Amino acid sequence: MSKPLGYYTSYTPGDGSFLEKLQEEYGATFEKISKREKLSILMILASNLGSQLDEGVRGEIYAIAREMTDQLSPSDQAGIMEAIINQIRWGQNAEPVHHS
Repeated sequence: MSKPLGYYTSYTPGDGSFLEKLQEEYGATFEKISKREKLSILMILASNLGSQLDEGVRGEIYAIAREMTDQLSPSDQAGIMEAIINQIRWGQNAEPVHHS
């Protein structure tokens, strides 16, 4: 079972915030948003966060991501997304690797 929006964000019931508006319109667990729409939101948010970073992306990462889409089940792909989101949120990021 998914946890409500306030578990993951700074939302406090009754605060009049944008997060409150989202919860009122789409449900405490975004149950009124389809899976495809949720994935679209993830893509947009990830793109926005990534554009705020200075470092580039190694070419091999694009290749491995393509392999993941080809080789992994949808469940494993979602699991990798969850793992990466947690690593980004809680600061478990490796320093960039620069190959000579």
